[in-house]
Amino acid sequence: MEGTSLNLIAGLYVFVLAGFLGYQVIARVPPLLHTPLMAATNAISGISLVGSLVIAGANYNRVCTILGFTAVMASTINVVGGFYITDRMLKMFKKGKDSKK
Repeated sequence: MEGTSLNLIAGLYVFVLAGFLGYQVIARVPPLLHTPLMAATNAISGISLVGSLVIAGANYNRVCTILGFTAVMASTINVVGGFYITDRMLKMFKKGKDSKK
């Protein structure tokens, strides 16, 4: 029992530290770099999507399955939204048909 509680405390510590660090990194990004940074982090979101699929499908217990499913949903929304915004950004830089004339 004691090992489980130590693992839980260590996991919560890493989660809080990662949340704080992520907030600090994103808060300090200039608006000009925000969209390219978002495009680059789609790969990281894809990796977290694969990891959350593994956790959700591993059938450890009900809590892991629910948290894994929640992570799958959040990662999927992040990946799809990131690609959508990246596509809109790239469309801004395409030249129109009128500019060739």
